[in-house]
Amino acid sequence: MVGELRYREFRVPLGPSLHAYPDELIRQRVGHDGHPEYQIRWLILRRGEDGEGGQVDCKADHILLWMSNDEIYANCHKMLGEDGQVIGPSQETAGEAGALDKSVLGEMETDVKSLIQRALRQLEECVGTIPPAPLLHTVHVLSAYASIEPLTGVFKDPRVLDLLMHMLSSPDYQIRWSAGRMIQALASHDAGTRTQILLSLSQQEAIEKLLDFDSRCALLALFAQATLSEHPMSFEGIQLPQVPGRLLFSLVKHYLHVTSLLDQLNDSAAEPGGQNSSAPEELSGERGRLELEFSMAMGTLISELMQVMRWDWASSRQGPSARSSSSIFQPPLAVAGLGLPPTQAQASLRRSRRFRPRSEFASGNTYALYVRDTLQPGMRVRMLDDYEEISAGDEGEFRQSNSGVPPVQVLWGSTGRTYWVHWHMLEILGFEEDIENVVEADEYQGAVVSGAQGVALPSWRWKPMAEPYAMPYVLPEDKDAEENEHLTQAEWWELLFFIKKLDRPAHQEVLQIFQENLDGEILDDEMLAELAVPVELAQDLLLALPQRLDDSTLRDLLNCRVYRKYAPEALAGQPAYGSLLEAQAQPRESADTARVKAEEPLTQCPSSPLQHLVEGHGPAGQIVLDLEQALSSQGTQESEVKSLLLPLQRQPQPFLVLMRSLNSPVADKTLHLAVLRILTRLADFPEALLLPWHEALDACVACLQSPNTDREVLQELTFFLHHLALVSRDYAVVLNQLGAQDAISKALERHLGKLDLAQELRDMVFKCEKHAHLYWKLTTNILGGCIQMVLGQIEDHRRTHRPINIPFFDVFLRYLYQGSSVEVKEDKCWEKVEVSSNPHRASKLTDRNPKTYWESNGSTGSHHITLHMQQGVLIRQLTLLVASEDSSYMPARVVVFGGDGTSSPNTELNLVNVMPSASRVILLENMNRFWPVIQIRIKRCQQGGIDTRIRGLEVLGPKPTFWPVFREQLCRHTRLFYMVRAQAWSQDIVEDRRNLLHLSSRLNGALRHEQNFADRFLPDDEAARALGKTCWEALVSPLVQNITCPDENGISPLGWLLDHYLECREAAHNPQSRAAAFSSRVRRLTHLLVHVEPCEAPAVVGAAPQPKGRNRSHDWSSLATQGLPSGILKNLTRCWQAVVEEQVNTFLTSHWQDDDFVPRYCEHFNKLQKSSSELFGPRAAFLLALQNGCAGALLKLPFLKAAHVSEQFARHIDQRIQGSRIGGARGMEMLAQLQRCLETVLIFSSLEMATTFEYYYQHYMADRLLSLGSSWLEGAVLGQIGPCFPSRLPQQMLQSLSTSEELQRQFHIYQLQRLDQELLKLEDTEKEIQVGREAGGKEHNRECKEEAEEAGAAAATDVAEEEEESEDLYHEGAMPEVSVLVLSPRCWPIASICHTLNPRTCLPSYLRGTLNRYSNFYDKSQSYPAVEQTPQRRLQWTWLGRAELQFGDQTLHVSTVQMWLLLHLNDLKEVSIESLLALSGLSPEMLNQAVGLLTSSRGPLDLHEQKDVPGGVLRVRDDSEEPRPRRGSVWLIPPQTYLKAEDEDGRNLEKRQNLLNCLIVRILKAHGDQGLHIDRLVCLVLEAWQKGPCPPKGLVSSLGRGSACSSTDVLSSILHLLGKGTVRRHDDRPQMLSYAVPVTVMEPHTESLNPGSSGPNPPLTFHTLQIRSRGVPYASCTVTQSFSTFR
Repeated sequence: MVGELRYREFRVPLGPSLHAYPDELIRQRVGHDGHPEYQIRWLILRRGEDGEGGQVDCKADHILLWMSNDEIYANCHKMLGEDGQVIGPSQETAGEAGALDKSVLGEMETDVKSLIQRALRQLEECVGTIPPAPLLHTVHVLSAYASIEPLTGVFKDPRVLDLLMHMLSSPDYQIRWSAGRMIQALASHDAGTRTQILLSLSQQEAIEKLLDFDSRCALLALFAQATLSEHPMSFEGIQLPQVPGRLLFSLVKHYLHVTSLLDQLNDSAAEPGGQNSSAPEELSGERGRLELEFSMAMGTLISELMQVMRWDWASSRQGPSARSSSSIFQPPLAVAGLGLPPTQAQASLRRSRRFRPRSEFASGNTYALYVRDTLQPGMRVRMLDDYEEISAGDEGEFRQSNSGVPPVQVLWGSTGRTYWVHWHMLEILGFEEDIENVVEADEYQGAVVSGAQGVALPSWRWKPMAEPYAMPYVLPEDKDAEENEHLTQAEWWELLFFIKKLDRPAHQEVLQIFQENLDGEILDDEMLAELAVPVELAQDLLLALPQRLDDSTLRDLLNCRVYRKYAPEALAGQPAYGSLLEAQAQPRESADTARVKAEEPLTQCPSSPLQHLVEGHGPAGQIVLDLEQALSSQGTQESEVKSLLLPLQRQPQPFLVLMRSLNSPVADKTLHLAVLRILTRLADFPEALLLPWHEALDACVACLQSPNTDREVLQELTFFLHHLALVSRDYAVVLNQLGAQDAISKALERHLGKLDLAQELRDMVFKCEKHAHLYWKLTTNILGGCIQMVLGQIEDHRRTHRPINIPFFDVFLRYLYQGSSVEVKEDKCWEKVEVSSNPHRASKLTDRNPKTYWESNGSTGSHHITLHMQQGVLIRQLTLLVASEDSSYMPARVVVFGGDGTSSPNTELNLVNVMPSASRVILLENMNRFWPVIQIRIKRCQQGGIDTRIRGLEVLGPKPTFWPVFREQLCRHTRLFYMVRAQAWSQDIVEDRRNLLHLSSRLNGALRHEQNFADRFLPDDEAARALGKTCWEALVSPLVQNITCPDENGISPLGWLLDHYLECREAAHNPQSRAAAFSSRVRRLTHLLVHVEPCEAPAVVGAAPQPKGRNRSHDWSSLATQGLPSGILKNLTRCWQAVVEEQVNTFLTSHWQDDDFVPRYCEHFNKLQKSSSELFGPRAAFLLALQNGCAGALLKLPFLKAAHVSEQFARHIDQRIQGSRIGGARGMEMLAQLQRCLETVLIFSSLEMATTFEYYYQHYMADRLLSLGSSWLEGAVLGQIGPCFPSRLPQQMLQSLSTSEELQRQFHIYQLQRLDQELLKLEDTEKEIQVGREAGGKEHNRECKEEAEEAGAAAATDVAEEEEESEDLYHEGAMPEVSVLVLSPRCWPIASICHTLNPRTCLPSYLRGTLNRYSNFYDKSQSYPAVEQTPQRRLQWTWLGRAELQFGDQTLHVSTVQMWLLLHLNDLKEVSIESLLALSGLSPEMLNQAVGLLTSSRGPLDLHEQKDVPGGVLRVRDDSEEPRPRRGSVWLIPPQTYLKAEDEDGRNLEKRQNLLNCLIVRILKAHGDQGLHIDRLVCLVLEAWQKGPCPPKGLVSSLGRGSACSSTDVLSSILHLLGKGTVRRHDDRPQMLSYAVPVTVMEPHTESLNPGSSGPNPPLTFHTLQIRSRGVPYASCTVTQSFSTFR
């Protein structure tokens, strides 16, 4: 199951070394479906590197999660009672109250009331004096009473709040401290009481006016300590704005209000039957009111938080981004150039009118199938990806395709030649008439440039018909036309938020608009919440609202989604803050007055620096100039200044420009002094304190720090800051946060302490250190609390599937993940760079000059570069710049380490081998953890160099934003939610496997929900894909793991489902049957689980280049693992493999002895193959699992059964090859059956069965070739199933036939040469005779006679040889055509199945001469190296072969034995069988087989039985006795004789196999765990087999033909033992083998060595063979052979 059990409780993994476990049940409610839900606190457990000993539990780090009954039953065991029901929240309050006597409790309540009255009276008496001791004692006693929980109700008296308010507003510190003690005591009971008390205090009228700085800070400290520390969240590395206490207090008030409403919402959904006994209608109405109030309050909190964080102004500089509607669970498509889809990123000007691009398909596999089925020879295609020699964008013409890898041949225009590529790499352009020019070149360039900033990606709504249900969650749900005409509830509530922000007159005007459009219906607030607002009415409201809202609310309106969606185009098309805000900033005057003011000059002094500063701000800038004139006049008009401050508060941008001018790069003393005088006088007005001074105080601090600041300006700045800090100490806190203390100290040092009030200002800032920490803590706690509430709303949205109706929810999320794709470079990522040597040249690493470098000085392996990173920077890419011309100075191996502090980094992050030709070496990419210290160590240089040279460093990192924090929290909550849900769903499936049929709809609903949420709220691609990845890993991965995990019977739920799918596959052809519906659900489930396409693996730096072309070797296992995440793919393929193995095993058990076993097995395999494609698509991983499943079932067969199966396949192939010679329809059917069989046989290539299959196939192929001759089909078959022959004997047989044909051609030339020589001798003899006749004389005749006698004596010795060759030289009649096949006994099985032929006694003279001449030719050819480089060989004639004889008008096709027998009857009328046996030396079985066909009804002979002649007499059949047709061809060759695996040959093979297994096991046992290299093991086994004494000679001799042993046989046995688990490979060195002890008990960590087996490793058994040995020292044997490969 998912997660793990620790301390009898379930733990959910949330990340590396991070787990969560349920700790406490907080509360209970009724869910949206009417069932109870429980809020559980999950504690986060961090596991140290030392395992269990490093566990740390932190109560503050937790997640609150609402869970159903089923989820608690599956995940929270300790929260279940003995009856299996959930134990509700403890009622400790009632129990404790019941423990107190009612009378005692009443007396205590009376005491509390009297103490409250006394404290109020004492407070009134000591106003302005030191508080007396009795008052402090009274407050102390009240605090003690407040800590008693049963008395909590008494302290809810309004007089208690009055008492606390007076105490908090008291100037005495002790009274304020005592108030804090009482609040802490009251807030210590539960969350509800705590929130209520703090909220009541914060909501008191005029509390901000009553509280001074110290009182407000004391109350804020109580808030921070009592309530806001529940959600600790680290924002290290993120620059938070400086927020004054006044705004913080307002934020706290809104935050407490929101949390109070959230608690009320949860309490309103409590379990029925409790204290709330209201009617359901009242409860529903009350809950609706609370939901609306909570949404409005949450919107107000978000709006104010955005203003405090200054996000509202940031939105004016950038519009909301839009993300394409694509699957968030699939990795992005590999795109080029500007990030466009592949079909759009290519810089081509042509596209197809008819054919679909790759971007319209859900997966690459589907697109590849579309291209394969559509593409025709002659069509134009375009390359989409770079592939070896072909670049993306190249066009070419499609030529052909086949089953090779890659399968597509294209004539490319860029290279002028053909090149093979893959289907998915091509885009079909079609024929020339199908291609159109999209745009002109200039327009295309403009389109590319504009597309770089925003491009509409292809819609995912269009899906190919091949996968109609691959991603149904991407499709938007259908909406009614009525819904499209009205706003959704979320949109309406967002618009209602702004309506509620209007003042009363404007609010009445909006209500009047509603009544006019809704038939005059009277509306109240409750009716407004449930109103269905038409779109037209919303557009009218959006036109009316901007003129009635203040500046900040208007800015929120322009940012909200409803405005961007429904505002009229003329209004929505304006800039984010255009004329609307400017119009709002103008005073409320008539249009004529405003126009006259706008036309007047801004100031009377055109050369004023102040005028130049504000001249670009329109009327607001004029206000600043008017304010300057009003303040500089002698009699400052207070009313005039206040009137000018009101519009400046609405539009404070000119005021901020005024303050930020102090940090201008060009020092302007006049301007600075003028600005400081204005600001100093402006601080005297209380209305001016409402201006955002805190947003521009950083400019003042920068002016303090600048050494170029004039002393007079510095003195005036000191006066201003001191005055501002005196007026409001909040700004002293802000200065402390900005580091003004150090800036003032440095300014004093520069001017020798001659700055008035500088010391006082520094002391004032220093005293605010504690308050600055409090402000920062409050800011982080409020922001963290808001993030937690947002996450809670997302979780509730997931659970209930109800829309999120909170205004600005999407805006808040947008700013949380804003900057997730922003990168920062080099010096912004690190603080400093250190090197191991030559530190004076370290700057060369960062000067961005490739011609300069840092060169080390030290020993080999001691060089390193250390980067001290900026806080919170996660490295996206770390690149090392090198140069190949550095030769031996260039790095060869680089190791990157990470560390947490100043200590030496010891965590290895990556190891990279650098190629000699590299220039940029990527060391790190996409780090998900922050490392303060990164160290790059150069371990080795090229060519053995000592020192190294580095040309530069490049670092890309994300901008420090809230995204990393929010991503961690979002992914953590998402992972916990879906892993808990996955566990509950898995529990349902375990209890009833039929629930697995509903998993597809459940998963699709969850995925669709997350997809719609991402499309609605996460327009950033990285944020959306982070959510999708987490959801997929937390929900789908555990579910797949659970449903593929086998039970005690070895059957997994998914395996059970797939078994039923295969069983009802035939019945599912009826679309109206239940089987069809069942099969559809199964297919939808499997397609959904595997539809996520893989990310392309990044190229490994320094990897060796792959060979090009189609002759490359492909690793199918690596191809299969590139698909889904490894866990999902591994589990699904393993489950499918187990299902296939069980199916094939059942089939083999039932049908292995059937006569039609092979056809039925092929049909069964074809069904499984189709089912695999139906369930999982054409994915290589599942096709490989199918093959492994079939192989696993075949591997379980005993040896004799496996040999029988091998023989049946060899027989079937033989029969189909012979049947294909028939031709016609029958021959084509035979070829189709042969092809299906060959696809199935390929599985033998990885099994031990390949040896026995080769043995039988070799015999049948030999008979077939000798009886029928060779054909193209033989080579085609071997080309397809060649890997199934370990010894490659069939391939060698065909090669020997080719060699025989070549020898036959040479023999023909040889015969012609001999004939020419004979004719030349005859001509010489005739010339000699003619010369002798002309000479005359006896002496000459005597000499000629003597010479003739000498020549005759010399030639007498050659007569014996030449007589045999010349026997048929002068044969009368046509010479027969004789072809000789030279068969090598190394590959042809002819050693003992045939007898030797003696041509001198068994063949006629005209045939003997040909054979003799061929023998002489062959002997002579062996002596010529040019013919063949082989040792001397001699021919031995056999009875194998065939012949064609003419018998009357018939052509008889006979064997060599039949030919000899028929030719023998040419000279005899009859011949006895006994004489034929004696003459030929054949066995009776072989002769009787030949005679049987000759004496059949088709044959030319008759067999006559005679008493005195054993076997009978053969005679030529007389036609007069039995007339029969005499024309045509008659086939009399004996038919193929098939072997039986159960015969002696099969048993001998079994004995040999067992002997080899025993030898391998004994040798590996002798070498222990160290093991042996596979080559050495083979050599030792062969040597032991040949030399003995094990096995005994008698045992080996009893094996007969099975006694021979080769290295292939040994490798086959090793493969068999590996499959059985008896022998194992070493993980680090696969070529090393060792003996694996058979496991009888399945351990939790034990896995089968065979990927096809699903259980423990079975023990090895060897039938009944016993081996005795004398302790041969195998380990000392010498190696005589070596093998470099292993198959």
